[in-house]
Amino acid sequence: MVLLGTLINALLIIVGTIIGRLLKNIPENMKQTVMYAIGLAVTVIGLQMGFESGQFLIVIISLVVGAVIGEWIDLDHQLNRFGHWLESKVGKNKKGENISIAQGFVSATLIFVIGSMAVIGALDSGLRNDHDLLIVKGLIDGFTSIILATTLGIGVLLSAVPVILYQGTIALFATQISRVIPQEALALYIQEMTATGGIMIVAIGLNMIGLTKIRVANLLPGILVVAIVMAIAYYFHLVPLPSE
Repeated sequence: MVLLGTLINALLIIVGTIIGRLLKNIPENMKQTVMYAIGLAVTVIGLQMGFESGQFLIVIISLVVGAVIGEWIDLDHQLNRFGHWLESKVGKNKKGENISIAQGFVSATLIFVIGSMAVIGALDSGLRNDHDLLIVKGLIDGFTSIILATTLGIGVLLSAVPVILYQGTIALFATQISRVIPQEALALYIQEMTATGGIMIVAIGLNMIGLTKIRVANLLPGILVVAIVMAIAYYFHLVPLPSE
């Protein structure tokens, strides 16, 4: 079953979120300190991902163009409207919880979707029916969702949906992707996409600490811009290949 690894990954996120919500009744001071700790850890993870870039100019271009597109369509506002609609259906957060469902959803989605494991694992599932990498990723995401859900709320659970859509699409079309996109071009995209997403994850970490109020969702189109820029750079030989 091609989607087995993706479905297990999503299920572990859901289970982790539920466990995290069961552990939510902790003192407010402890919750705040835990939030800061998570924010610092997320920031470091994002920095590590950002340093993977071999062409940082591409990362800058992708973030800037993506931010312009994101602000133009106001993706952050649209996601928050979606979050408020969900809150109206499932009930408001308890008093004292100022984290919206949308914030938990966006933050968790970026952390779980961005990175090489999602792409490579989905390709392994689709090409070789090998789900080991996605199962390992699922275990990591499940544990992470426990921590995130204690502070970011039930919105973390919703990140399972884009995980299924993103990784599932790659797995289903893995054969076609391998035929159309050369391995070198795919490696370049994964590298720069990971770095670009890493910067967004840094922004999430800084937001969690309370140092910034960056509308991270409005940076999301930058991931698509990376693909376009890398396609142009690769086919016009504007960047060196990973093996060079």
